[in-house]
Amino acid sequence: MEAKTDDTPKKSLNFIEAFVEQDLKDGKNDGRIQTRFPPEPNGYLHIGHAKAICLDFGIARNYNGICNLRFDDTNPVKEDVEYVDSIKEDIQWLGYKWENVYYASDYFQQLWDLAVELIKQGKAYIDEQSAEEIAKQKGTPTVSGIESPYRNRPISENLELFLKMNSGEIAEGAMVLRAKIDMTSSNMHFRDPLLYRVITSHPHHRTGYTWKAYPMYDYAHGQSDYFEGVTHSLCTLEFEVHRPLYDWFIDQFKNSDYRPRQIEFNRLNLTYTVMSKRKMLLLVQEALVIGWDDPRMPTICGLRRRGYSPEAIHNFIDKIGYTKFEAQNDIGLLEHAVRESLNKTATRVNAVLNPVKLIVTNYPADKVEMMETINNPEDETAGVRTIPFSRELYIEREDFMEDAPKKFFRMTPGQEVRLKSAYIVKCTGCKKDEAGEIEEIYCEYDELTKSGMPESGRKVKGTLHWVSAQHALKAEVRLYDRLFSIENPSADPRDFRELLNPDSLKVLHNCFVEPTLKGAKALEQFQFQRLGYFNVDPETTAEKLIFNRTVSLKDSWAKEQQR
Repeated sequence: MEAKTDDTPKKSLNFIEAFVEQDLKDGKNDGRIQTRFPPEPNGYLHIGHAKAICLDFGIARNYNGICNLRFDDTNPVKEDVEYVDSIKEDIQWLGYKWENVYYASDYFQQLWDLAVELIKQGKAYIDEQSAEEIAKQKGTPTVSGIESPYRNRPISENLELFLKMNSGEIAEGAMVLRAKIDMTSSNMHFRDPLLYRVITSHPHHRTGYTWKAYPMYDYAHGQSDYFEGVTHSLCTLEFEVHRPLYDWFIDQFKNSDYRPRQIEFNRLNLTYTVMSKRKMLLLVQEALVIGWDDPRMPTICGLRRRGYSPEAIHNFIDKIGYTKFEAQNDIGLLEHAVRESLNKTATRVNAVLNPVKLIVTNYPADKVEMMETINNPEDETAGVRTIPFSRELYIEREDFMEDAPKKFFRMTPGQEVRLKSAYIVKCTGCKKDEAGEIEEIYCEYDELTKSGMPESGRKVKGTLHWVSAQHALKAEVRLYDRLFSIENPSADPRDFRELLNPDSLKVLHNCFVEPTLKGAKALEQFQFQRLGYFNVDPETTAEKLIFNRTVSLKDSWAKEQQR
């Protein structure tokens, strides 16, 4: 979400902004705006979380409010400090700052005290049935539930057992605390929902083994919002049916006119990938990807490593917007957004991925010229640089054909092409090895066709990129493509691992790049001319340059929009 300024044309409000503006107009919550981003630290954030981050932080920024970061750390089995640190890094990379950092575990004592109060009021009880038995008794949306045999046990007994749940005397899974609401409610979430369960097998990442009884999400989330003074609790659509329960818990304890308002919006679903943390964790654990930050993953750290910019992600989220309707977003639109962003900022450089030697036979063997070339034609302030030109060059093997069809405007015997930022050359022939593979290509240059010389404006149909064989740096280039071979792997009945795209990564070891890329820093972004956008992988060393393909130059989404 873009910040509003006086010279920014006013966009129409999305439905959440309209709610916020109405609440401000009505003077609700003393005119305060406070949001929160509440991730569970049980995995790395993905682009779906980026949509929520942009909304939570964007609403606070645009309406002079505050947004806190709150870790929903109520399940020690799945949570880790590693995830806490990665979440903070991702939020900052996207360009946001939180007002405060909170944890649900900050409120464990308060939540416990309120649960004790519920028991004393006869609104909660200890159930010793198994999870399977409780699930069976819940009924269906059209069939009422069955009350637990423990539902009306004495308050004193419930209090005693609740204390034991947290003292270590009760085995994991042996009992739970449930709210006593309405087993006949048409809303299944009101059918005596769980409030607490026992977890003794894992220490909590902040509190160790201090607590053995842990609050459930539906209870902890709304109460944490209330403790902090959240005014707008923004959630994805699957929580819409939970909202009455969210409000019920707050109603039990609120002591003023203030109350948080839960509003739901659609999730971000993306083609050719999965957004399930469980599935992503399996991909990592089974080494089907190289880690959470594998550039094929939809994680924010994976997109960052692949070369996506925060601006591209913001623009993509602005394009898809926030609605009440679930939709599948085309990954082509995300790729279009990153091209738009990098086109404005990425330096154009020469790189040859499938090299073949080109020898300019009439160019002096010992001569080296420094050719001036533009860094970025889309940015006048980007300036120019110089690159070496010599007798022996590398060009792309695909740019030469010995017997070319009529409309092949690249290099072929007897035809002229321009070597970008250098000379016009005419191909004179080639040399093959015993297997018939092209070993060398020969050409002659016209010295009057250098930029600024009399013949430089001569029209030729092809322009090729190149690097000087003597000066080029060797590099490894990783060509990334879509992670899955089908558009919607989550909707396919087959195991999602069977649907992985076998060509999602190709590693090229014998590539050459221009010498100006020596010392390029990790994550620095470039356009390899005629090939695509690439960035420097963090595994790069002084001895070994590694580049990741962010996205190709071809933009199928833009073409689709023009039709």
